[in-house]
Order: sequence, then structure tokens, then C-alpha cells
Amino acid sequence: MNWDEIQGKWKQLKGRLKEQWGELTDDEIDQIDGDREQLEGKLREKYGKTKEEARDAVNDWLSS
Repeated sequence: MNWDEIQGKWKQLKGRLKEQWGELTDDEIDQIDGDREQLEGKLREKYGKTKEEARDAVNDWLSS
């Protein structure tokens, strides 16, 4: 799945996102609203990931 598909299906993917990263609140997920940079930024903030680790985590999530 590419990021354009993610943006188009954001509402359907919220649950899957919450399963993967349970520390993200519903409000934060709503604020991200399909924006990859926002998602990576929240992962860095909540999980203490580096920029590269956050990018890799999102890539892994996309391929799963």
C-alpha cells in the first residue's frame, strides 16, 4: 500500500494504527489525518524514536 492509498483510507486505518501504536490518542490520530510526516513526528515524540527509526516503523507498518 502506498501513502496515497493510506491518505484515502485514513478513517478505515485508524483502528489498525491504534493497534500498532497504542500510546497515540484518538485526538492525535485525528490530527495526523493521513500526513506521514505528522505520524513520524508523533512516533518520535511518544516513543522516543529517531527520525530514521520512525520512518522505518511506518514503512514496516505499511508493508504489514
